[in-house]
Amino acid sequence: MKMRKLGKTGPQVSAIGLGAMGMSGMYGPADRAESLATIHAALDAGINLIDTGDFYGMGHNEMLIGEALKDRRDAALVSVKFGAQRGPDGAWIGYDARPAAVKTAAAYSLQRLGLDHIDVYRPARLDPNVPIEDTIGAIADLVKAGYVRHIGLSEVGADTIRRAAAVHPIVDLQIEYSLISRGLEDEILAVTRALGIAITAYGVLSRGLIGGHMQGAIATEGVHGQGDFRGHSPRFQGENLTRNLALTEALRAAGETLGLTPAQAAIAWVLAKGEDIIPLVGARRRDRLTEALGALDAVMAPDAVAALERAVPKGAAAGDRYPAPQMATLDSEKRSA
Repeated sequence: MKMRKLGKTGPQVSAIGLGAMGMSGMYGPADRAESLATIHAALDAGINLIDTGDFYGMGHNEMLIGEALKDRRDAALVSVKFGAQRGPDGAWIGYDARPAAVKTAAAYSLQRLGLDHIDVYRPARLDPNVPIEDTIGAIADLVKAGYVRHIGLSEVGADTIRRAAAVHPIVDLQIEYSLISRGLEDEILAVTRALGIAITAYGVLSRGLIGGHMQGAIATEGVHGQGDFRGHSPRFQGENLTRNLALTEALRAAGETLGLTPAQAAIAWVLAKGEDIIPLVGARRRDRLTEALGALDAVMAPDAVAALERAVPKGAAAGDRYPAPQMATLDSEKRSA
């Protein structure tokens, strides 16, 4: 497995990480046995970075990972997001990153994961009611106490990144980054690079939209299935979906000239954008994981990168990456004053 450094103060991690969210119902029902087998297959392939959130399945995802890591703890670095608040019906109802809430959330996560420490701990979003300095300070207390090894951020903007890094070293920023979600290139990436902070990129296939398999899934299951939040995403709505799937076909054609599937081309593009960028692949089946790993063998010369960007130009996606209320909560979408 090729390795990359998680920021200037972080550990060595696999060039591709495993995002486990889809194993806990966010994309509709998931097969538990297949999920566990996929995590084990990822570890066997040398993937050591596993990303989760305490609100994925309301603890289900952490317990699943805990089960998968029994007797294999040393093979994995576990990254946990916290702070998102949800109701019993699954509704998103806000964020809580107060210092006491930070430490309580960590205590529950450690119990569900069955671990004595969390490798990377991060607020899922900026809590508008809590200074980022207070949140990072609380995680820093957990670092001093040995419950957390490293501190990360998620979906925050340049100003917040600078303020957080002034309190404690930050190893990575988790943010959506793909051929059709390139907002971090405008301002954020320059700041993370100046501060020695890595990017863990989620949504590299835009939740399957540019992975090359969506057309078949729509034909058989639709995207509005029970528990599949993509049914509420603007990019999966009506004419937006039609336009975005046309981009997928353009990516398919460009990828074929490189000997890559659309998913492999999309992942390889992210890998080629810098050694400080680690794509998180949301595979929840072993066959999709195997396909994703094939991106590591891609030879991405500058002309290959350019060809993929011509197929899927920056800003070409139809629709925002989240519904309007969620977009409004993203500090990463705000520009520095």
